[in-house]
Amino acid sequence: MRIRFKKWARPELEASKFYIDNPEEIKGKWKEKFKNKNPIHLELGCGKGQFISQLAVENQNINYIAIDLVDAMLGLAKRNIETIYKEHNIEPENIYLTRFDIERIFLILDKNDEIERIYINFCNPWPKGKHRKKRLTHTRQLEKYKEFLIPNGEVYFKTDDDDLFNASLNYFEESGFEIVCKTYDLHNQPIFEKNIETEHEKMFSEQGIKIKALIARLK
Repeated sequence: MRIRFKKWARPELEASKFYIDNPEEIKGKWKEKFKNKNPIHLELGCGKGQFISQLAVENQNINYIAIDLVDAMLGLAKRNIETIYKEHNIEPENIYLTRFDIERIFLILDKNDEIERIYINFCNPWPKGKHRKKRLTHTRQLEKYKEFLIPNGEVYFKTDDDDLFNASLNYFEESGFEIVCKTYDLHNQPIFEKNIETEHEKMFSEQGIKIKALIARLK
């Protein structure tokens, strides 16, 4: 999703207590950053933060890292997090936002961080053959995630794109993940304990497009 430049985003992010500008410095030390031993979950491509803000505020016993590459997106995510936490009268102490290129994620996380779950929601399908290695579920990327996922760590994936979904089933299996469950119609065949609907999900559903989803577990 393209979004207009927002001149306020960078200053607000730099002033935020839950934004990290240099995540490379925390590689292998995310548990120390959160100052507790709670599980750590990760969202790749958090966009405007509607999903991660609701997920994090409802699960205070879990720590969350949300990554995106666009300041404007992260600025909106920061504001959404502040709003929903304020509604619950709590401080956002179990979540960090950071700006980073997900293709180089191995530079900010390693096995010492022990990530237990990754969320990938409606990522760019990169339909052209020459670009498919950029897919966040491509084998090349999954191999990177294995460097910091715990044994039996999980990936929760949702998409509207049939080709991306079917290809991803193969990517996960090629990379040594087990497909625990899958659906081609998430809203009529739920596979998650609770499905938090994203902005894209709502838009595609209103267009009559069925939402595909899976849970993959690292063997």
